[in-house]
Amino acid sequence: MRTLPIVLITTLSVSGCGAFLPAAGPSTSAVVDGADQATSEGTFARYELIDMNSAVVEALRGRSLDSLFASFGDRRAPAESVIGVGDAVSVSVFEAGSGGLFSGPLTVNSFSAGSKAAQLPEQIVSRDGAISVPYAGRIQVAGRRTQDVQSLIETELAGKAIQPQVIVTVTRPVSQSVTVGGESIGGARVPLGTQGDRILDVIATAGGVKTPVNETFVRLSRGGTTATVPLTTVVSNPKENIYLRPNDNLTLVRDPQTFLAVGALGQATEIPFQAEGITLAQALAKARGQRDADADPTGTFIFRFEPAAVVRRLKPGSPLLGTPLVPVVYRVDMRDPNSLFLTQAFRMRNRDMIYVSNAPFTEIKKVLSVFAAASQPITTGVRVGSAFD
Repeated sequence: MRTLPIVLITTLSVSGCGAFLPAAGPSTSAVVDGADQATSEGTFARYELIDMNSAVVEALRGRSLDSLFASFGDRRAPAESVIGVGDAVSVSVFEAGSGGLFSGPLTVNSFSAGSKAAQLPEQIVSRDGAISVPYAGRIQVAGRRTQDVQSLIETELAGKAIQPQVIVTVTRPVSQSVTVGGESIGGARVPLGTQGDRILDVIATAGGVKTPVNETFVRLSRGGTTATVPLTTVVSNPKENIYLRPNDNLTLVRDPQTFLAVGALGQATEIPFQAEGITLAQALAKARGQRDADADPTGTFIFRFEPAAVVRRLKPGSPLLGTPLVPVVYRVDMRDPNSLFLTQAFRMRNRDMIYVSNAPFTEIKKVLSVFAAASQPITTGVRVGSAFD
């Protein structure tokens, strides 16, 4: 009989430790209640809790993503490029007869008319936009087409050379090029053709992508604007394969798409998409599904930061719309058969987190297991004492 008070004390102490039992995360009720937290000033929302349904899935499909076409348009390059500062220019001068400024003298012994052309050394267009031509002086070439520069030099040499004809060639068009870099491609400065080059043309010229396409993002900077889209979008959507402009910066960034799986799941870890995009159903399958013995079927949550424009469509009166990105928790009730269709339509985003809470009975099992472990010495003592009696 002396052991009875000890058993009661032990039972009470174990039952009071339920809040301190190990757990994978908050319970379903804690996540639901956490959306509205009471304070001394009142009640404020820490995140938006949205129950997933067909209307929510449809609204998310219309989510506006980053777009190169929307950010920069698709204007073609000029029909003819112009010379710019930093370009390397080569000038050739031809004369109608021998003995001129740029032609060789007549050689009587061999009856040769001599050379009628001269190749001037390659020059870099200086900051003032000019190059030097003998007997013509400084010629402004920046912002002009090659044929216009040819005519200008011929005019300056008229009366000095013998019916001069000039050919101007841009050997290194630095000002009409695009810088391509990033860990997914070898760095290069790619000159743009006069016909206009699109993003995929420039990437191919620079040597192609060295990383998986589904893990590569295209980041284009032009002036003060930068936009980033998946390379798969540029490949699959011709509108995103826009024409590049001189001095654009194109960076290919490798960013493997992953999601986090935590809680009562078969696998709790960071899992790569390994594809262009996956659905929630595929993500749950990659995480080996929910543990039947532990998972709460009403407690499947997706944690994500959504743009304010998306939340405005889902919850127009949300108090969190004052920030560009709003923390949102989507809840799925897996007891509803319709949820199986919703999970196949819900698209996962990079860095999403899937959390499955424990079932209430799981906490009871933990309490009972702790009680069994704590009461085992007492039970053993009672048995030993009974044996002596």
